[in-house]
Amino acid sequence: MGSVGLDEPRGVAAQEAAGARPIAAPRSLAASLLAGDAAIALSLAAGLCLLHFLFNGRYGYFRDELYYAACGDHLAWGYVDHAPLVAVVARFSRWLLGDSLFALRFFAALAGAAKVLLTAWMVREFGGRRFALALAATAVFLAPIYLTFDNFLSMNAFEPVFWMLCAGLAMRVVNRGSTRLWLLFGLVAGLGLLNKHSMLFFGFGIFIGLLLTPERRLMREKWIWLGGLGAFAIFLPNLVWEMRHQWPTIEILRNVARVKNVPVAPLEFIWQQTLLVHPVATPICLAGLYFLLWAKEGKPYRFLGWTSLLVLAQLLILKGKIYYLAPIYPLLFAAGAVWIEARIRERNWNWMKPAILAPLVVGGIIAAPLALPLLSVAAMEKYSKFWNVEDVKVEKGNPGRLPQLWANMLGWENQVAVIARVYHNLPAEERNNCALLAENYGEAGAIDYFGAAYGLPKAISGNNNYYLWGPRNYSGEVVISVGIRREKLQELFNEVKQAAIITHEYAAPDESNLPVYICRKPKLPLRQAWPKLKYYG
Repeated sequence: MGSVGLDEPRGVAAQEAAGARPIAAPRSLAASLLAGDAAIALSLAAGLCLLHFLFNGRYGYFRDELYYAACGDHLAWGYVDHAPLVAVVARFSRWLLGDSLFALRFFAALAGAAKVLLTAWMVREFGGRRFALALAATAVFLAPIYLTFDNFLSMNAFEPVFWMLCAGLAMRVVNRGSTRLWLLFGLVAGLGLLNKHSMLFFGFGIFIGLLLTPERRLMREKWIWLGGLGAFAIFLPNLVWEMRHQWPTIEILRNVARVKNVPVAPLEFIWQQTLLVHPVATPICLAGLYFLLWAKEGKPYRFLGWTSLLVLAQLLILKGKIYYLAPIYPLLFAAGAVWIEARIRERNWNWMKPAILAPLVVGGIIAAPLALPLLSVAAMEKYSKFWNVEDVKVEKGNPGRLPQLWANMLGWENQVAVIARVYHNLPAEERNNCALLAENYGEAGAIDYFGAAYGLPKAISGNNNYYLWGPRNYSGEVVISVGIRREKLQELFNEVKQAAIITHEYAAPDESNLPVYICRKPKLPLRQAWPKLKYYG
């Protein structure tokens, strides 16, 4: 496979085509790590990790993190609304590092560092030198979408790592002719599918991209097909789980598309990508696309340019969310930085290097508080309003005080504390059989995560995978409900009384002013009523 150090440019195919100097003999690992170029990548990666470690616990648990922690307590080959790997990460991080916010977010922060290192590696595979490496790695470091996603546990933190590992391996095959690397490609792609099914978009793009370019010759080798077979074998248990549960992921995608996602016009989708990577960094991505699709030195990598366009086309056709394209950007940053560096070198315009890097860094610093919890909650409210960041939208017509990302990190333990007061005010004989019924997985996940410290039993819910976990052994004789409308509860119980109301000034509006009901005298046993509570969305 050869060394993957950062000491010398690795774009063999591109360098031979352009008549560049030959690659130096490989250095030792220690020498590579101490080399100037590698030191840049490693310093940026370590600095990014430290940044996340310092600030990823400033607000609180994100709604989805509480749910992933609950899924980690119910390990399976699939879940209604996500692939299984994130639950394994949640379980492992809590086992390894303890039950804390830092522990839950530890591997997401490492994923951020991995993106920086993978970008540096791809720069080398493209034949780039020190400035290209520094420019691309800095762009990835400061990209708002990555600062956001790497600051809490989610599949989105790891998704670009799997995509870019596959891209880098494909580039290494082109540069070195090491076709057996397709086996490793298949392993990474299979794990990527277990992280998020969107890996299918990238895999399809790679496949068609190869067919559309001279690199289709690689498909004559058996190793690429064996790699694809390996990816399918890794993904198969999750596919079987989906079949056995009547394809719940497809059901939830249909529900979300129908009632939650706001349709975005294609041009608006493309325009909003500039906000994800930062407007100052957008020209680097455009240069990367040019490098991959039209530049002479990018000819061996045309298939990756087609891959980028094909992923975009799939998302536009399927009306995907804006951030679904985010995993492709480290590739475009790497390619764009190499193209920019080459133009600077041709014209001997060294003065352009600080002129390009300085605005990128300044712009990234300005945007960082909108992507990371660097500010206090009160200061974040003012900063986001200053930059006109869109407020939380809810049906109640009560706009939130914070952007949705931050609002969904606040108020969860407060919810549990209110529910605990209602629970402990029940007579002892009722507490022994009382079920805690939550409207959504965030509320249920909060009860499961914080509830033990408040003496609460595990929650139940009809939302997403909580529905599959069922009503446990509760009869439904006494139920404390949070978040479910009284009208819905009255369909199931003859007695529904409000016991409390949950408020939090900064929580998401749909998670504040929530009534807590005590429900008694069920109209039918809870297990029979369970299908009426099902909602995938």
